[in-house]
Amino acid sequence: MSSPETKLRWAILGCARISRRGLIPGIQQSHSGSLDLLASRRLEAANEWAAEFSIPRTVGSYEAAIADPAIDCVYIPLANEEHAPYVKMAADAGKHILCEKPLALNADEAREMVDYCRNKGVILMEAFMWRHQPRTLAVLEAVRSGRIGDLKLVRSSFSFSIDMTDWRLDPARGGGALWDVGCYGVSTLRLFAGEEPNDILARARFSDRGVDLSVTASMKFPNGVLGAIDCSFEQPFRCVYEIVGSSGSIVVPNAYLPPETPIAQFYDTEGNLVEEVTYSGRNQYACMVDAFAESVYAGKLVAPAEDGLGQMIALDRVLTSCKV
Repeated sequence: MSSPETKLRWAILGCARISRRGLIPGIQQSHSGSLDLLASRRLEAANEWAAEFSIPRTVGSYEAAIADPAIDCVYIPLANEEHAPYVKMAADAGKHILCEKPLALNADEAREMVDYCRNKGVILMEAFMWRHQPRTLAVLEAVRSGRIGDLKLVRSSFSFSIDMTDWRLDPARGGGALWDVGCYGVSTLRLFAGEEPNDILARARFSDRGVDLSVTASMKFPNGVLGAIDCSFEQPFRCVYEIVGSSGSIVVPNAYLPPETPIAQFYDTEGNLVEEVTYSGRNQYACMVDAFAESVYAGKLVAPAEDGLGQMIALDRVLTSCKV
């Protein structure tokens, strides 16, 4: 295993869209990691990507990448139904694991994965890059320091229109708007509330195949904070969250897909804009990779990183409420 002075050596399993736009540049722009290996069941595709992104090595199977003794960590961006088997395989090989969200198909599977990795002594972290943005960390500190008074409400919206042939509309593959984009809102509510919800009410529009196309959910937390999310595969693009306190509010536009100059807007009790703050536009995936390394060297997950179990429990409860 590498030391903090040498960089962690990464393998990516699969030529997924999120790898191209997220983790390949994220690892390569990180301070702590090097992308040493790209695995794909389509070796030709892996070779093309390796040439494009200057990745040193490729292999034609995920199993070969996991077994490689020169690899410290694996990133798993596979379809949701493949997360559990490859997480366990990587844990058996002693690799630390960054797994794309949602972690599992349900809370029971997530619990099994988390326990398995803990017993194997490896770090398992759910890949919520937005938690590690400089902006997110600064807004979280502003809320915790009392900048907007006592926290009262957190709300999040994330939606876009999807091609109706997309695999994310396949129920057998863990499809649905909640698990793909609504999960960001649930993660936002949980992070800022600092607790797990004790009351959830949700409603949804389902496709003919039984996949949720649009979801709204309200939550209440033990500390009295209220939360609301909406997400959709059939609405225009929206990506924003708002934090409301007793003496002001904060609006975070382009919340989960920040531009080069991300901002947050601070409002007073009369709804007047009092300050617009600009934050570092550093690649949020690179920030996540470095946060992952911090957890690896600490031997435990370092906040705001998490293993995804609490998140999956909340998602299960939202989906269950939708079906009542």
